[in-house]
Amino acid sequence: MVDKNGIECCDAIPESCEFIQTHPGLVEQVKSEMPDEELLYDLAELYKVFGDSTRIKILYVLFEAPMCVCDIAQLLGMTQSAISHQLRVLKNSKLVANRRDGKSIIYSLADDHVRTILNQGMNHITEE
Repeated sequence: MVDKNGIECCDAIPESCEFIQTHPGLVEQVKSEMPDEELLYDLAELYKVFGDSTRIKILYVLFEAPMCVCDIAQLLGMTQSAISHQLRVLKNSKLVANRRDGKSIIYSLADDHVRTILNQGMNHITEE
């Protein structure tokens, strides 16, 4: 049997695929393109950060405007301590940056990549 890409396939699905390569060329091609295990781990860790709705809310606040902890806490109806904790996680993941403005520390999205990730995610979940 030949699939839509012209690759010869087996007709039956084997009970298990342990070390059976029905398409060795394809397997080698994909294997050569795979990122290192450490990079895949880091990517998974980054996406875990997006798995918390409070952090998503904070990112969306900062998507609109840079703000201090007090303003973010008031806007989201949370304690400054809770916001500070989540900002620390976001900063450690390089999603949020900060700068000093007098006695205040102002937080913002780290770069346009963060905006793109948020936009792409929102586009994905709202498309029909």
